[in-house]
Amino acid sequence: MKPPSIKDIAQALGVSIGTVDRALHGRIDVSAVTRARVLKKAKQLGYRPNIAARALKLNRRLRIGVYFPRHIASFFDPLRAGVQAAASALTGVSVELVFRTFPRLDAGDLELLAADIHEKFDGILVTPGNPERLSPAFSALAGRGTVIVCVASDVPRSERLASVSADAHTSGAMAAELFSRIIYKTGSIATVTGELTTLDHAEKLRGFAANLALYAPHLSLLPAVESHEQPKVAYQQTTALFSRKPYPLGVYVSTANSIPVLRALEEKNLLGEVQVIATDLFPELVPFIESGKLLATLYQRPFTQGKTALDLLVRYLLEGVAPPLLTRLAPHIILRSNLDLFTSYFAESGSAADLED
Repeated sequence: MKPPSIKDIAQALGVSIGTVDRALHGRIDVSAVTRARVLKKAKQLGYRPNIAARALKLNRRLRIGVYFPRHIASFFDPLRAGVQAAASALTGVSVELVFRTFPRLDAGDLELLAADIHEKFDGILVTPGNPERLSPAFSALAGRGTVIVCVASDVPRSERLASVSADAHTSGAMAAELFSRIIYKTGSIATVTGELTTLDHAEKLRGFAANLALYAPHLSLLPAVESHEQPKVAYQQTTALFSRKPYPLGVYVSTANSIPVLRALEEKNLLGEVQVIATDLFPELVPFIESGKLLATLYQRPFTQGKTALDLLVRYLLEGVAPPLLTRLAPHIILRSNLDLFTSYFAESGSAADLED
């Protein structure tokens, strides 16, 4: 059967083709009631916009800058892979991806964006560090017509189009609830994060603190340890933290920088005695889960984050359809019991990318 067209929607509703086109593409010169009717009928008929055909009609070539940190690679490599997968799926659309790399969150992102201010990017994807520092840079880019989508963190109240990430507050809340169900002694809990100036990291700890107080009032929360996403720093800080007694009863590592924390605890023979919840999934983490030395890890689905972000950006650039301001993905809890569902995909992709979709 021939797929439904804009003409079919117009005939079904008794309106003009132009009205349907404006409603589907988010134009302002159509009423909210008419737009709702059009979108409902389009869904009923199974209408799908032909992005490739529209791109060819407009003769558009899209040039997208992708600004992600180098560290931690176990998270940002799958994020890049998701962006590349989305671009590869756009048959007939010419999308040039220009990858830019800065050392780590809140270190080099502003300088790199400033250096590229004259690059003719239609849009950019960026994992932002400090929102206060980056907001003026976003304004400058938007003023030059560059459309910005934040990925894996956010710069709220800035001139970015949208933000795509795992739900950080929920991730922290889930970690707190898990601890409340496994630790019954009275004691303290430690947290190891990256940069508290990064919104994603701060939101995880806010969710963790609020829900730890709610579900586990017998557990006190120690001041957060900022590792700045540097493995050596995380190892040293963990070693120092557990060099004095009483030890924390649990540790929540809210970024993918968990291996140095686990190594430090392992050297002190504390793994298993101290409960640990990590973030994300990568091959080096698997043995710790299999052995039961790691209670759980909260998977942020980086591949899907990258893929979703590029899809939303391209659709906006080609179709003029504004995405939701915030797209928040539900994190996955990975335990020893469901680990096989994720690790079977590492052999081909190096991440759990296939399972994310």
